[in-house]
Amino acid sequence: MKIQIKNTKEFSFVSDNSKDDRKDCAFLITQSSKKYLQEAKDRGFTQFLTPQDLKKYLDLNLKIIGITGTNGKTTTAAMIYSILLDMGYKVGLLGTRGFFINEVQKREKGLTTPSLLEIYTAIHEAKKEGCEYFVMEVSSHSIVQERIEGLDFALRILTNITSDHLDYHKTLQNYRDVKNSFFSNPNDLKLINKDEINARYALQNCITYGIENPATLSVKAYSLKDGITAQIFYGKEEALLDLNLFGKHNLYNALAALAAVKILENAPLGEITKHLENFGGVLGRMQIVSKKPLIIVDFAHTHDGMEQIFQSFAHQKIAVVFGAGGDRDRSKRPKMGFVAAKYANKIYITSDNPRSEEPQSIIEEILAGIPQALREKRQIFVEVDRREAIKKAILDVKEDEVLLVLGKGDEHYQIIKDEILHFDDVEEIQKALENLK
Repeated sequence: MKIQIKNTKEFSFVSDNSKDDRKDCAFLITQSSKKYLQEAKDRGFTQFLTPQDLKKYLDLNLKIIGITGTNGKTTTAAMIYSILLDMGYKVGLLGTRGFFINEVQKREKGLTTPSLLEIYTAIHEAKKEGCEYFVMEVSSHSIVQERIEGLDFALRILTNITSDHLDYHKTLQNYRDVKNSFFSNPNDLKLINKDEINARYALQNCITYGIENPATLSVKAYSLKDGITAQIFYGKEEALLDLNLFGKHNLYNALAALAAVKILENAPLGEITKHLENFGGVLGRMQIVSKKPLIIVDFAHTHDGMEQIFQSFAHQKIAVVFGAGGDRDRSKRPKMGFVAAKYANKIYITSDNPRSEEPQSIIEEILAGIPQALREKRQIFVEVDRREAIKKAILDVKEDEVLLVLGKGDEHYQIIKDEILHFDDVEEIQKALENLK
């Protein structure tokens, strides 16, 4: 990536790509680009910057909120963004869904946490447009690869730590250590999920939220039937939360968002809660596509994420369509199969993004996690073609069932071998329903 710098006579551009034109351009040395440093020198670059140097040329002087965790980053970030906008602040948002400033999308979706130069540029752009806050998702990859190096976070938030990306991190302990490293500095202001047993963090400057354990922001009582209703309290303040969202996981997301705004703005808890009640949800996250029959699309692509969704509908019969991504963490596949069989009466195992792997092989690894005793109690269908699996599930769905289509959320593509094909779960569901009529 190459950006223009206007407030210096030393150079006019900065790039982290050694192949860019070196004329009037400085080369940015990051953990990802440093292996190309010699090539940059060989190609004629003569000026070099570190991320700390780059901060001198970009205005990053606004309150940055960083959110990490296995699940819940996107929804929690969107909730905080929504509350702050509702309170009259100008806000930037960067994450899985793309880059937004004050409800205007500036860039399409890409990596959860993009390159360091992209992040710095986005924050600078948000500041130029008058933003006082910048909310961003922080992935485990970005922590390891130091894509957030040099950023001063006003608040660091942990949603949860389960298991994901073991194809990259190799072991569960490595993954946990990476997540927890974001909270190791005692000087950083931190907001931690008190119910997360895998969380390790410096106790100084730490505020907590939770449902099961005593925390700074706690829940006195709650109901998850037909939405979320909860009596919450922060110190001596109490408020009633009423959200048109499903699931205990979304209650956790809401608590994180409410606590974050309370910490940073110290507005009355009841006022912040009312602002959150205007939040309409995130596309592809517990998205209701049809009410009769009830069909919901969600991005859940780990066994823990799936279990959270299933627990949201523990009071009714569940049918589920899902697969697992190819060329990614294989250890989670049997776990996904097991948790599906634990909760769902009907299971349709299909393709996600198989990439270079054979879809049937991925499906076999998912099936391997379902014990024989559960296989005998469940209706299990295998259909490699995701479109056909969705059609069959909709054809079979009964009035007293909820159909969950999991794994891809609001993605608009499917990766099969070297091809990226247009595919949208919501579109396919709507087509199948229309054909039934």
